[in-house]
Amino acid sequence: MDTTAADITFDERGFCNYCTSFLDKRRKHIELDNNKRVERLETLVDMVKASGKGRKYDCIVGLSGGVDSSWALVQAVRLGLRPLAVHMDSGWNSELAQNNISNIVRGLNVDLYTHVIEWPEIRGLMEAFFEADVIDVEVLYDNAMLAVNFQQAARFGLKYILAGTNIATEGVDIPKNWNWYKSDKKNIIGISQKFGGPKLRTFPAIGTFDTARFVIINGIRWISFLDYLGYKKFEALEVLKAEFGYKPYPHKHYESVFTRFFQGYVLPNKFNVDKRKPHLSSLIMSGEMSREEALELASGIAYPSEREMEADRRYFIKKMGWTEEKFRNYMSRPEKPHTDYPSEAAFHERLLALYRRLNLRVGRIQWSPAKEDHAG
Repeated sequence: MDTTAADITFDERGFCNYCTSFLDKRRKHIELDNNKRVERLETLVDMVKASGKGRKYDCIVGLSGGVDSSWALVQAVRLGLRPLAVHMDSGWNSELAQNNISNIVRGLNVDLYTHVIEWPEIRGLMEAFFEADVIDVEVLYDNAMLAVNFQQAARFGLKYILAGTNIATEGVDIPKNWNWYKSDKKNIIGISQKFGGPKLRTFPAIGTFDTARFVIINGIRWISFLDYLGYKKFEALEVLKAEFGYKPYPHKHYESVFTRFFQGYVLPNKFNVDKRKPHLSSLIMSGEMSREEALELASGIAYPSEREMEADRRYFIKKMGWTEEKFRNYMSRPEKPHTDYPSEAAFHERLLALYRRLNLRVGRIQWSPAKEDHAG
């Protein structure tokens, strides 16, 4: 981590606030004693099974095709749960991701629900976000992913979403100036209206009130499931490869062609943001790799080769219907903050603060991720 994170600070030992925050989260949410961890996991599994008694499914597992979400689904099934796998298709899935999803779902013999956003609609929303010059175009995918998971849980009367979100690979926070509040439906609608985008029809948006309703009224809990498992990403990857024919991606979240291009090309070149830094920092802090190994992986472009990066650039331009001139114009314009447009982020912060105070009296129910990357 470095000063491209606007709020980074270093203590007298030279440790940055991102690393100390990681350690704090691990102390609070990861049980390092194996016997206690197993007991904690068994308690969760028993609660999920009891809540789903008499129903076709007992939980939702969001499945992107990445290692984290794939392992969450595998472990849910192996622990005797009956998950519905839920996938959100924004039209940018790589062929490799489709194959990984298919192999895992078929190998586990679980049902898969896929929500498809119609291409003209998602393309129009993306166009509006590009015109707005905001940093977090990916909030479109993340918002829709959250919405689909909560909607399907509510549809089947389920109380648990077992997500691939986790501290081991995502515990180092994404800097606040690098992304945006993921449930900001007002921001999505406002930007779309400002720049002539479409009305939401097949896009399953979720806002702060929607989240509150799902959590408080429906009683749905978003569980960072891998935090209960003693998760080791590279060990999980080897099992996925051996048992399900899983093919890995070069970097986190690269199962989507757009995410791969946006994080690997657009963010570094337009916004001076390299998401490999927090992603690899999490793996260092988890003991999955050395700092030297991470520095080597973070050097140079965020692609295996210049040729593959250029291929993605051309694919993006063609799929969006852009010209080279339009692409160059977009890349050269300065960033504008999400707060230049309608937003419910400030309201969310106030509501969340109230919710946390009330939780001290009524017990902890986990809110969904607000400013994290989408679960891989």
